[in-house]
Amino acid sequence: MSRRIWSSAVVCLCCASAFAELQNVNVGGQLRIRARYWDNVYMDSTREIRIPDFFLPNRPIGPFGAASRYAFDDAGKTRTWVEQNTRLKISADFTNYVNAVIELDDFEIWGQTDFRSNYLTGVDSAANSSDDVEVLQSYVEMNEIAGLPLRLRLGRQQIKLGTGWLVGEQHATINSSFDGVRATYTGDGWALDGWATKLFETGANEEDGDVNFYGLAATCTAVEGHEFQLYWLYLRDARSVNDTNFVAPIEWLEDAFDLDDYDATNLHTVGFRASGNILGFDYAGEIAYQFGEADSAGALFAPINRLYGDDDADYDNWAGDLEVGYTFENVMWTPRVYIGGAYFSGEDNRDVNFFEWLNPFDRPDASVSFNRLFSQIRYYELFDEARGGTNFYQIRAGVNTKPLERISANFEVGKLGVNETFDYPSAIDAGRFRIPIAPALSFLTEESGDDIGYVAEIEFFYQYSEDLSFRLVWDHMFVSDDVVDGNFVFANGLDFLGGSDSDDLNYLEFETRLRF
Repeated sequence: MSRRIWSSAVVCLCCASAFAELQNVNVGGQLRIRARYWDNVYMDSTREIRIPDFFLPNRPIGPFGAASRYAFDDAGKTRTWVEQNTRLKISADFTNYVNAVIELDDFEIWGQTDFRSNYLTGVDSAANSSDDVEVLQSYVEMNEIAGLPLRLRLGRQQIKLGTGWLVGEQHATINSSFDGVRATYTGDGWALDGWATKLFETGANEEDGDVNFYGLAATCTAVEGHEFQLYWLYLRDARSVNDTNFVAPIEWLEDAFDLDDYDATNLHTVGFRASGNILGFDYAGEIAYQFGEADSAGALFAPINRLYGDDDADYDNWAGDLEVGYTFENVMWTPRVYIGGAYFSGEDNRDVNFFEWLNPFDRPDASVSFNRLFSQIRYYELFDEARGGTNFYQIRAGVNTKPLERISANFEVGKLGVNETFDYPSAIDAGRFRIPIAPALSFLTEESGDDIGYVAEIEFFYQYSEDLSFRLVWDHMFVSDDVVDGNFVFANGLDFLGGSDSDDLNYLEFETRLRF
């Protein structure tokens, strides 16, 4: 499978040259190898139940329940592996400002493929290559359209908005791209960029059941040393969502009582980004507001033991990130000191009062937090690895230094906390165990603590040559006892952050990257 894909890339470019005048072909790529180590961070399994569902009757908890991927417990196992990412990019320039790009991408974890011999039996096995090499980018680019500074890209392509805070080229450990069209008009000191992409196609199953993502961004660079950007992002999810599929009479009753009636999700994000330098100071900040219908998320909040979710859920969330630094130019190692912070608003409507608990027809309120969309920015690998953390804040301070020409270092300390806390069942603590007072009476609750802990990060970067670099990172989290209570932070506020203990965490990473 993988050989066929690699060969197809060359064949496509050769065929293209038969229909247009080929001027030159550029071949490049990247090899990235990263060794990673986590201590006390993750559970051995995907998730471990912290609070069973029968302790949460009639409460709208969400799709994953109160189960956590995090351990915060030194009694568990460490996790180690080595990742390898290989990319090959072929770019062909044609006449009339036409360019074609094909980029192939392969991500593997050492030892998880079966292309090897079994040492016990000596039997060789062929690799399952169905998910090895993917087409990361495949697009046609046209420049100077009609003599204007207008660029048009058609096909699968990566999109990065600003720093990648909401739309980036990598999500978690996987490189990401979008299928669609993108147009960029560049003026004198300004640019206008827009795209229309398709995230999911239902085909003939539904007349209007696709997931589409649109964006429009205006950038100003007219002020020397500064850049400003204003943008609007729109995600529409029109896939059909149903709680039940009963016979016609019951479906009519549901319609009469406006139940099981989910509309399309319309998520709008408007934002502003600014960055620049002045008198030795540098700044970078971004703020965004989200609004619109959140029916797809609302459908996930059917209370435990009940049928229907929230068909009236809305997005109404803020987020921002700001950092200010100062560089001492005439001091040894040229240190840059900085202070910054991030905020992602959240909701937690998972508690119920006595009357809501008693009323079988009560309609739940979903807990809709800020959606990070396709962010490539992570707030520490031991906390925000998947770039989906929300409903939290971070305060950070640090210093960048350059001890040698090709070596740089960064030292940072950060504080992490929760914005909207969860209410866990009232209980009596008995050592490491928490015994609920009255499990069936889920309106009896206690508020979780809002502290996550402090993180110390040390990072070294060595630019061995123009193409080869090395990176070493160590993170240590001083964990708060509040993590045992638990809060909903991950997966855009749908996944539970709760530990079986409150032991400190460690993360170590060594990365080698070669560009060619």
